[in-house]
Amino acid sequence: MRTLALPRGARVAVVAAQWRDVFAVVTRGRVQLELRDGEPGPVLGRDAGFWLRGTGVRALRNPGRRTARIRIITPTTGGTTMTTTHATAAPTRTHRFRGLARTGLLATLAAVVATTLAAALAGAAGVDFAIPDGGETIPLPGFAVVTGFFSIIGVVIAAALLRWSARPAPVFLRTALALTVLSFAPVLLAGADTGTTVALLALHLVPAAVMIPALTRSLATHSR
Repeated sequence: MRTLALPRGARVAVVAAQWRDVFAVVTRGRVQLELRDGEPGPVLGRDAGFWLRGTGVRALRNPGRRTARIRIITPTTGGTTMTTTHATAAPTRTHRFRGLARTGLLATLAAVVATTLAAALAGAAGVDFAIPDGGETIPLPGFAVVTGFFSIIGVVIAAALLRWSARPAPVFLRTALALTVLSFAPVLLAGADTGTTVALLALHLVPAAVMIPALTRSLATHSR
């Protein structure tokens, strides 16, 4: 018999061979079962007993704020011994956030370059980017600044979902697509000519096409 300690936010992969004949009991805190397809499973509270053989569970998570403990009972022929195993969450969590941040930074740089280049090409084709509401013309550096700012906002949203959501990738995808659609509203209401309106709408799609797939893939990878 041994005890598995799961600190706040910790995740332990389930190795089928190690849990074949194991019966476990939650003795402290809460434990969430992560299913084979990545879907969040039930959350087990104190005194809940469970076994994992043939259930399709691929990991155990601690969704609570305090350390959870699981007593693992394995049939033996020569008596019973108890040991304590600690699952560490900090290095794994740090690695995941570091990977997401690296992907987000590279994607942001790519989005800024792609959007600025697209705006320059549109300007060369005759689009003046004049906005009647305010009577100003959007300068080329403005596209780089705005793209960089909102791309970083996207990375922050992704990081928050990685920390607090059980399914960060699909939630981020839906959220990002909804925000992209909402971003069309100011362009359509600005009163610019048709050429400028179409160009601005297209320029909203350029960074979205870079950031959304990159961050969604990163979240799917680092949430496992």
